Amino acid sequence: MTLTRIPIIYHERCLGYNIPGHPESPERISQTKAHLEVKGYQFHIPDPCAIEDITSVHTQAHVEGLKTGNFFDLDTPSVPGIYEIARISCGGAILASEVLGFSLTRPPGHHATRRQIMGFCYLNNIAIAVAKLVKKGERIAILDIDCHHGNGTEDIFAYNREVFYCSLHQSPLYPGTGLASYENVFNLPLPPGIDGKGYLRYLDQALNRISDFNPDRLAISAGFDTFRSDPLTNLGLEVDDYYTIGKMIAELKVPVFSVLEGGYASDLPLLIENYLRGLCGV
Repeated sequence: MTLTRIPIIYHERCLGYNIPGHPESPERISQTKAHLEVKGYQFHIPDPCAIEDITSVHTQAHVEGLKTGNFFDLDTPSVPGIYEIARISCGGAILASEVLGFSLTRPPGHHATRRQIMGFCYLNNIAIAVAKLVKKGERIAILDIDCHHGNGTEDIFAYNREVFYCSLHQSPLYPGTGLASYENVFNLPLPPGIDGKGYLRYLDQALNRISDFNPDRLAISAGFDTFRSDPLTNLGLEVDDYYTIGKMIAELKVPVFSVLEGGYASDLPLLIENYLRGLCGV
């Protein structure tokens, strides 16, 4: 029997910056790529996103600051080549939306607001991909399963009737947002220490709301820092829970694409593999 494997979006250029001691390291994706390669996954190389794709969600001042390095954030520093690398990461999200794949690129994106670089994020990858789909007439749901609230994605799509944003995130935790729900935004703050069974009950609520929205496509901000040994967070998910998360998402029977956000434990390659196996029912 031939197993269905989700296409993986990857670009070597995304290894092109390394901040000593920073948890958002190139090894996160290089080690995952090597692991998935052994498992037989196929890789697709993205092009950098177009400037007009970026300015569909970010201000011109944000773009100019990133191009010139004229910004300051201790967690999200100005490093050589970051503008072009961030464009490739956005291109990865766009390609994932087209082939219904998983974008294994960096930097991540869901903290980047219209105007602000923050939280390891320079451009909002998933928002750029979703905005492109909305422009084509699609209704899109975004499910953010990173342990941190995707404040940037919420900022960009707040009150947009064509997009439903749903986030499960630990609270209290950086960036301290995502405490309330309204209109097209459904936030589920989770108490520190919650285990996999508790998390999956919250996920079921989120998926029911997404089903009610009846999207044409589902975009996943795929963070894996909900894992019990992640160094930056305090939730209690186990390896097998990520298979269940993927399986529950697949049961919506909606076209799905995923974009990597956080996840800083050494087990990240296995967590991603389990999530992908769940998505395709392996």
